[in-house]
Amino acid sequence: MSGLREGALIMSLRVEATTGPLVGAGDVLAVPVHPGDGGARAGRGADAVAAFGVDAAALLASREATGSAGEVTEVPVARDGVRAVLLVGVGDATPAAMRKAGAAVARRGSGGTTIATTAVDGDADNARAFAEAAALAAYSFSRRSTEKPRTLTALRFVVDAPAAVEDALYAATATADAVHLARDLAQTPSLEKSPEWMADRAAQIAGDTGLTATVWDERRLAADGFGGILAVGRGSARPPRLVQLEHAPAGATEHVVLVGKGITFDTGGLSLKPLDGMKAMKTDMAGSAAVLATMSALSKLGVRRRVTALLPFAENMPGAAANRPGDVIRQWGGRSVEVLNTDAEGRLVLADALAYAVARLSPDVIVDIATLTGAITLGLGRRHAGLYSTSPALERALVDAGAAAGERLWPMPLVEDYRDSLDSPIADLRNIGDPDKTYQGGSIVAALFLREFANPPGAVAVPWAHLDIAGVGRADGDEDEVTKGPTGFGVRTLLRYLTA
Repeated sequence: MSGLREGALIMSLRVEATTGPLVGAGDVLAVPVHPGDGGARAGRGADAVAAFGVDAAALLASREATGSAGEVTEVPVARDGVRAVLLVGVGDATPAAMRKAGAAVARRGSGGTTIATTAVDGDADNARAFAEAAALAAYSFSRRSTEKPRTLTALRFVVDAPAAVEDALYAATATADAVHLARDLAQTPSLEKSPEWMADRAAQIAGDTGLTATVWDERRLAADGFGGILAVGRGSARPPRLVQLEHAPAGATEHVVLVGKGITFDTGGLSLKPLDGMKAMKTDMAGSAAVLATMSALSKLGVRRRVTALLPFAENMPGAAANRPGDVIRQWGGRSVEVLNTDAEGRLVLADALAYAVARLSPDVIVDIATLTGAITLGLGRRHAGLYSTSPALERALVDAGAAAGERLWPMPLVEDYRDSLDSPIADLRNIGDPDKTYQGGSIVAALFLREFANPPGAVAVPWAHLDIAGVGRADGDEDEVTKGPTGFGVRTLLRYLTA
């Protein structure tokens, strides 16, 4: 058997490539099913089904199987060490179809310990898509005192030439591991997940993965003028933090800065959210989790670009010292902001980080990611992230990276006509659009606010992109490789972009 580098292990799911017969490679066998004009037909490995006395063609016809991606027809076996055969539709056999197939196989594992499949043979892109989706679909998180043991421990690809897919499977495991880290961080209850806890976790991950870490505590934040981060965290008994992580391989030229919103819990502050709006707010740091998880995988994936992460962490609480509507704060770099809604806090911490990045880090590209506005879901729903950018080339690169990774990004306009809604009579900016204007477009206005700090007046414009993941950062149920709860959205896109 050919094993992956360092024996890649994800959430107890080992991903391997091997040669030889399908029977004997696992206790659950997954055979591809292709659509056709004459009906669905079993592909490579169909002989394994026939060996158990099953007429695959007749079975598929009787079930009216179509071979569409992710469709599963199960054949119980309980013979020769095999529990079941899964006839899994692979559709048009593109990576997108293989993601659906891989996720379906992992979810329908029939209680087996090892799933062996012939669905991929020699196509590295398809192997990565199938393996990545299977590993992601197998994710779970629990704080129960007793837990049922997981039965599925391995996914084995039976192929003619294991070496042809090993690098792809390694990339899949490294990527899925990073997504799981982002999901775990977002799932962690906020009782435990204070800004300090997140900063400590980031520093620990940096030490484990060869990154350089710098942490600002509340005193250093005040001394260095990070007024936005301090204002948002002022109402909490648990003070804010800022973390800078650095990946600087020898010979790197292009410098990419990633910024992730890190609100460890968001009550809305004095602009208090209703209960239903607060229940999921332990995940309001999903942007920072995505960036931190991305950074953890850069060395594994051999990223040659210099990448710096800025992670502003704060807890938005309505304490006695909380930021008030009508307050004027001073962001890093000196610009003043009139706060009219304390629940529009994510943009304030991001603004500090963006301004600092532009002035101090000399970036070639800046990308920020945040669960920023509920407004983005009004137009895009829960399956697409909103993408705003000042650079058509950067926009296209991120859309392409998302498509390759299985994450959907939809370009959104930075509508210049909406910019005057941010004008304040007493400060440089206000943190929400003027309520007397009729523009609406809350996500667009938020992006325009961030642009003021990513591309400040008088500075040389840096290509910048903003990903609003408020809709896609959380899922209400399992769907394909996405599991209910925090999704880890953005990790796959950012890693594809950085390795392109």
